[in-house]
Amino acid sequence: MFDFIDITVPDVIDVLLVALLIYQLFRMMRGTSAFSIFVVIVSLYFLRLLMLALNMKLMSTILSQILGIGLVAIIIIFQQEIRRYLLHIGNTITQKVRGSAFLRSILSSKSTEQISKTSIDEMSMACKRMSDTKTGALIVLPHAASIEFVIETGDRIDAAVHRRLIENLFFKNSPLHDGAMVIAGDRIVAARCTLPIVENPDIPAQFGLRHRAAVSITSDTDADAIVVSEETGNISFVSNGTLNICTSISQLKLFIENSYRK
Repeated sequence: MFDFIDITVPDVIDVLLVALLIYQLFRMMRGTSAFSIFVVIVSLYFLRLLMLALNMKLMSTILSQILGIGLVAIIIIFQQEIRRYLLHIGNTITQKVRGSAFLRSILSSKSTEQISKTSIDEMSMACKRMSDTKTGALIVLPHAASIEFVIETGDRIDAAVHRRLIENLFFKNSPLHDGAMVIAGDRIVAARCTLPIVENPDIPAQFGLRHRAAVSITSDTDADAIVVSEETGNISFVSNGTLNICTSISQLKLFIENSYRK
């Protein structure tokens, strides 16, 4: 009955790969404002296939032109989602490489920056004093993956890590207090940086934008983050999108030390 259909193993693999691609795109776009546009584009694609099957040449040609021109529009419209998804894939690969001694020896994958005990102490004491005064703060600690796209949104500092400098930069009347600070190794790289914020229903409602931004950057890259709450004064260490409330400065220091041992 279906003798006219010639299905080979490559055909099955082809269909499965396309289905996987559409599923991954669906997951990436779900919950974003771009999801409705994604649905329209997929619908137009399947409509074009139907037009080709019915041998409706004029409609299929028009749809082909629309989809062809729309490829550039897709990249422009979905650039944030595409970048976030590629960063997530890169972060996953980096984590696996860093977790494998064999792959690490081949690819020489390691953190580009290390941090001294003095810098850890200075950073921790600054967070403790900001916690006592309920001064909001967000510090990002990059590792192997580059976060230059974040650094470019702020003002470069390039200064040694010092508690008074950190406190001064996050002081509410400071022009650089709003946004995130990036500390790579023993240097304060930049301040007033803007982080991407992705809606995550798993984050409790009591956490504000700083916590959401920290979860986003640590989910998309291998960076870690420290957040000092302006409302409660609580200090949180965020790694791989997971919030950990620090009950003491010693615990915060331990989190930071372990962060550079990944």
